[in-house]
Amino acid sequence: MAKSSDIKSKDSIPGLPTAFDLENGVNLARNCVAYNLRRAARLVSQAYDQALKPIGLKVTQFSLLASFAMAPDSKISELADWLGMDRTTLSRNLRVLEKRGLIELTQGQDRREVNVRITEEGMRTFKKALPYWARAQKEVVGNIGQDSWSSLAKELRSLVAGLK
Repeated sequence: MAKSSDIKSKDSIPGLPTAFDLENGVNLARNCVAYNLRRAARLVSQAYDQALKPIGLKVTQFSLLASFAMAPDSKISELADWLGMDRTTLSRNLRVLEKRGLIELTQGQDRREVNVRITEEGMRTFKKALPYWARAQKEVVGNIGQDSWSSLAKELRSLVAGLK
């Protein structure tokens, strides 16, 4: 990758940004909400995925099972809205859980409506995963401290509410 000091002017290499543009771009990325949240989310997800590996779950799957444990009869459209996911992405994730027998998908009263229910096997798997999840949670929170996490969680909930 070109260093900003290597680029003298916009005219020196057609199509490449100037040093000023590169420096501003790097600074913009460092302060970009999406960049920082996605970077943190990837690393946090990796920590949880590693912790849940003995159970055979990814953190996304664990989170879905947790949602179904709290709201046993959910509609895909409502769940997608609550999770901030599009229905296609959610459906793809649900198919994996359905194939493993952890959830059941049934047609609602309206043909377009699909209901999701956690199965007994899904509930057993969720309960079995809880201690693994708790270890990951403790590790991740330990990196920033409980007070910082509590503040961050509150701010993230505010951000989500503001964007909905």
